[in-house]
Amino acid sequence: MTSPTRRVHQLKVTLRGSTPPIWRRVVVDGGQTLSHLHAVIQAAFGWWDAHLHDFDIDDVRYGIPDEDDWTPVKDERRVSIDQAIGNGDHKIRYTYDFGDNWDHNIVVEKTTSASDVATVPDCIGGRRACPPEDCGGLWGYRELLDILADPSHPEHDERLEWTGGPIDAEAFDPTEFAENLRLQESIGNQALSNLLGYDEPT
Repeated sequence: MTSPTRRVHQLKVTLRGSTPPIWRRVVVDGGQTLSHLHAVIQAAFGWWDAHLHDFDIDDVRYGIPDEDDWTPVKDERRVSIDQAIGNGDHKIRYTYDFGDNWDHNIVVEKTTSASDVATVPDCIGGRRACPPEDCGGLWGYRELLDILADPSHPEHDERLEWTGGPIDAEAFDPTEFAENLRLQESIGNQALSNLLGYDEPT
């Protein structure tokens, strides 16, 4: 639940380079941390949160700091969404899986009072299916779709088994957001388990 005094941001998150675009529209409590925003994006797209990630906001990097980082990283668990993107226009990028390199562009579409929004966080729109994890980025995803569409391809049966069945690239079901949250909670993912709570940034 959110306090009526808090702000809610409506964000459009688009997988960079996807044609036609793969995107999700989410609403998030501005008082929550960037770590929570990461969890919301994971649930909205259907990612598994199995790889590293970071945010780049106006050329400042946010994530989970590690002593092996080559560049400075601000701790996303200690910065609220309001603090990072609450005022003015910002250049916002979210990257998931530094191998497949899934880059997402984030646009703040509007900001409103928490009392004006029925459910926070939520996914209220989107188009097209999220690519499977570990498929090799957008290039690998396009190749995968081509192979699955060609039963005569020598790798067709192997790839079909790997994906667990055909992929409907045009499919999008907003109810999967809540289902993804419940699934993550059931397997003990702490970031998603705390989505409906609130971490006070310090």
